[in-house]
Amino acid sequence: MSEDPEPERNISGGDAGGGEATVFDADNAETRAEAVVDRLGDRYWQKAYGGRDAFECLVRTILSQNTSDVASQPAHDALLEQYAPDEREGTETGPDLVDALAAADQQRLAETISSAGLYNQKSERIVALAERIREEYGGEAAFDEFVRTGDPDEVRAALLDFNGVGPKTADCVLLFAGGRGGVFPVDTHVHRIARRMGLAPADADHEGVREHLERDVPAEKCGFGHTAMIQFGRDHCSARKPACLDDPDACPLADLCDQVGVEPLTGDVVDPSEAAADD
Repeated sequence: MSEDPEPERNISGGDAGGGEATVFDADNAETRAEAVVDRLGDRYWQKAYGGRDAFECLVRTILSQNTSDVASQPAHDALLEQYAPDEREGTETGPDLVDALAAADQQRLAETISSAGLYNQKSERIVALAERIREEYGGEAAFDEFVRTGDPDEVRAALLDFNGVGPKTADCVLLFAGGRGGVFPVDTHVHRIARRMGLAPADADHEGVREHLERDVPAEKCGFGHTAMIQFGRDHCSARKPACLDDPDACPLADLCDQVGVEPLTGDVVDPSEAAADD
């Protein structure tokens, strides 16, 4: 069995990932972080995200927590098959996914999403979220409108107030559903790579990395910067064995990287925060 069960391509970057392919000016990057994102865009994809249904995106991101795309995607598909209204035709007054999941039997939902792991915990959270969104927003359409048009800071604060929703989940909803510029979600890949490359302090937490990337990467490039950096982490800059250990020329970003925590001469690889502590 492979140590990394992820699919070969980041699902958010492919044709099924939502958003639209586009082209951004890659000349004269003003920061090293922007230069990194420009090069990743040339290598993988440049997309403008937005347009996903906000509640479905929230559910999809919760399913992806602490698991891989290869495990969470079937759970997402099974959930929609079981609970989504026919042809997703719910309205503000008619049935929608929020209504269906608010009324769902938690154990049955857990069985439906079992491939995603932590399914009991996730099913409880999803039902509770649906109940709260129905109570506070009236349903799926009103919640979607809030995510798309509300003040971004207020939307993020509201999402973070939901049980089980952390910064990465909130930012993914803002990006993939809200289409908000300047949002750079930080998952484990982005957290590792940004600190290893020196784009953020070696001891920065996820929020610290997010603040540095959103400061140094133009708003319109943050979305594909996030998804393409995840793909780069899978292809080249893995946690245990980055490509530069085998060959300095194997990494397409070698000239932009500080290699914090990576020792090519000895083959040692530690978390950047450990390397900083030893300095």
